[in-house]
Amino acid sequence: MEYLVVALASVLAGVGTGLVGLSAATAMVPLLIVLCPTFGGEHGAFMATAIALASDILGSAVTTAVYAKNKKIDLRHGWLIATCIIGMCTVGSVAAYFTHQTVLGGFSLFLCVAIGIRFLVKPDAKERPEKGGDVRLSLKEIAVSLFFGLTIGFGTGFFGSGGGMMMLIVFTAMLGHDRKTAVGTSTFIMTFTALIASVSHIMMESSILLECWDFLLIAIVTATLFSLVSARFANRVKGKVVGYVTGAILLVLGISMIVINHMDQIRMDLLGEFLRLLGIYIGYVVVLATLLIVIRFTTGVPDYIFRKLLHVVAFTSIIPLAVCTDVWWIAVAVDAFFLILVIAALRFFESFAFYKRLFVEKADHEIITSFIMLFSLLGVMLAVFRSELRYISVAAIMAWGPGDAMAAIVGKKFGKHPLQGRWIEGVKSVEGTVAMAITSFVCTFVSLCLMSGHAWYISLITSFIVAPIAALTELFTKKGMDTVTVPIVSSLVLSWLILI
Repeated sequence: MEYLVVALASVLAGVGTGLVGLSAATAMVPLLIVLCPTFGGEHGAFMATAIALASDILGSAVTTAVYAKNKKIDLRHGWLIATCIIGMCTVGSVAAYFTHQTVLGGFSLFLCVAIGIRFLVKPDAKERPEKGGDVRLSLKEIAVSLFFGLTIGFGTGFFGSGGGMMMLIVFTAMLGHDRKTAVGTSTFIMTFTALIASVSHIMMESSILLECWDFLLIAIVTATLFSLVSARFANRVKGKVVGYVTGAILLVLGISMIVINHMDQIRMDLLGEFLRLLGIYIGYVVVLATLLIVIRFTTGVPDYIFRKLLHVVAFTSIIPLAVCTDVWWIAVAVDAFFLILVIAALRFFESFAFYKRLFVEKADHEIITSFIMLFSLLGVMLAVFRSELRYISVAAIMAWGPGDAMAAIVGKKFGKHPLQGRWIEGVKSVEGTVAMAITSFVCTFVSLCLMSGHAWYISLITSFIVAPIAALTELFTKKGMDTVTVPIVSSLVLSWLILI
């Protein structure tokens, strides 16, 4: 059984390396430490990382050869970061030996999920013009190379994973390479870092060769073969296809391993509670979303009003999370799981014509970005204000959501007295700000009366103070960040007023 797990892990590692230059440990280590008893000891994750690094040597080498054949390697502008990464890799691998296994394992599982989400949200790096013939490094390139080269090098040696992903981001976003050149250059560097780190790991833990030689052989052969196949595939298809495939594999792998790793800690009653709340939550959102779709395509509702109706569905979704379970972390888990589903669904439908008719976006991926901001905030607030204080989360959200929607509608229709200034973005109106304050007051008061258990006059006074502060916070918030700033400020004010 363990041989099958090692082979499967090596297949995933090779695919990740060939497609987008991921280090083999990103996929291999989570599988090995969770499903193979051999890697469950005190230094189990260390040994699993060593095997992953060893399989990365030839895997990265053959991937580099494929990208080099397609002239997608640039060391003229990458030699400094390569030197820094290779130099710090040994230091990191030595430090890893003295770190407990749970640190390495936990990081690998988290990294797998995080990278998977990243590729589903943004499946392809932005293509940039190729660099010219000037081989001199600019001051920016020197600074970026030194900082990220040293940190990535240490991290690669320490964790055995993440280096390829980080190099891809740095090369594309900061050093101006296109995605394929970034992958080719990063796998070239990874060939050497994997060699150094794996030798260092094996020298410190000789039992890797003595006890795991069969696993090591399977991993090297399998990962190398699938790295070669995947690299050829990546150079023949569109970047988005590569991104989606990689993101789906890593996300499913990471979540599955986290669940399996903690299966003995998951009580069936809590699992049932999670599924029950998830069902309620999805039902709530689906019913309201269906109603919105019908309104959108059967009525002449203006775009700005429809946007606010969409906000209503989103921000009121905190209510079932807060009132339908007494276990705060289950509410947070449902929120996070639902956010992942929403991101994947929206990214899939973005290319369809009806998506553009349904959502009128002011910028690319605006809806996805808004969902990430809001649902991340909901999760944080539910985690901070637990049990008997969860009404603060609901009241803070209600101080923002309905008021923000009313401010936009009233300001658009009846705004006659503009508010402009250095600290105000765009043109807002006195009428819109007053409408938000009044709406926030009413919604906060109702929320506190229904959920807090405080006397009505305490809720009244508290709402009277919170509402204008929420309205002013919205007025002076720029770049659409009122989704975050208003609930946070409102929750802080509510906490201070209620807990004093």
